[in-house]
Amino acid sequence: MSITASIPTSAATRHSLLADYAELFKVRVSLMIVITAAAGYYLGCLRSGISPLHLQFVEAMAGIAIVSAGSSALNQALERRTDALMPRTANRPMATQRIGLMHGSLVGLLAIVGGCLFLSVTTNFLTGFLTLLTAVSYVAIYTPLKRMSMVATFVGAFPGALPPLIGWTAARGTIEWSAVALFALLFVWQFPHFEAIGWLYRADYAKAGIKVTAVVSPGGRATATQAMFYAVLMIPVSLWPMWLGVSGYVYGVVAVLLGLGYLAYTIKFLRITHGLPLDQSRTIARNLLKFSVIYLPLLLAAMIADANGHIAY
Repeated sequence: MSITASIPTSAATRHSLLADYAELFKVRVSLMIVITAAAGYYLGCLRSGISPLHLQFVEAMAGIAIVSAGSSALNQALERRTDALMPRTANRPMATQRIGLMHGSLVGLLAIVGGCLFLSVTTNFLTGFLTLLTAVSYVAIYTPLKRMSMVATFVGAFPGALPPLIGWTAARGTIEWSAVALFALLFVWQFPHFEAIGWLYRADYAKAGIKVTAVVSPGGRATATQAMFYAVLMIPVSLWPMWLGVSGYVYGVVAVLLGLGYLAYTIKFLRITHGLPLDQSRTIARNLLKFSVIYLPLLLAAMIADANGHIAY
């Protein structure tokens, strides 16, 4: 189905296509990516001693959002059949063929190429290259690997952790230890988050043949152990930006408190290995997932507020 042939004529159908694009581009996921990239950009600008509030910030975030949207579209193009097997994804536009394979693939490819070129021109080549690397590793490596091995979760954490580093390079034009610390923070954060999702939707993943830890090791021990390992590691990793001088001691206190909260929910998550009833097990996983979603923006907000050890009012 071509893009032109898919353009509707009625207002109601236009609204439907708009809603389908919002789902195709995973708007909420793209928003989270832009938020983490914006944090990296803001902190990079402060390190340079320049104001982050200028046109390049808007251009950088727009480019990152476009590439993220394109990556989501190509991801759904590759997973349209497995998406159709899972209740939570069965209504996606490509799974239901409301958007055809050629249509979605072309939109996704154009968004990735156009967004990366735009970033290379308006920010710097390194930012455009890293954004392209993120899209390629997510679409071409992580997506097909999900049906082959549970190693996909580890591999997928790399593109998932790159946005704040990309935001930093957009501001500074180079990769520095502070940017690596931001990358490490997101890399480690993802594992309890992903393991909670994997446990919560393990029946769906099993039906679709996706090899998450909860499917490969259904007893829950491997899932809980991995979540616990990274929740413990999250505390020292979250303090790394303070040690590098990106933020001050106030941020450090907040990071420890949030890290202990993340750890507490992960300790509760260990109960999935006790053979609990399905509803209790899912509630525990859902609570960890909810806290992980709250944890990250609060941590980044504290880092920005106490950037370079000076509380911003």
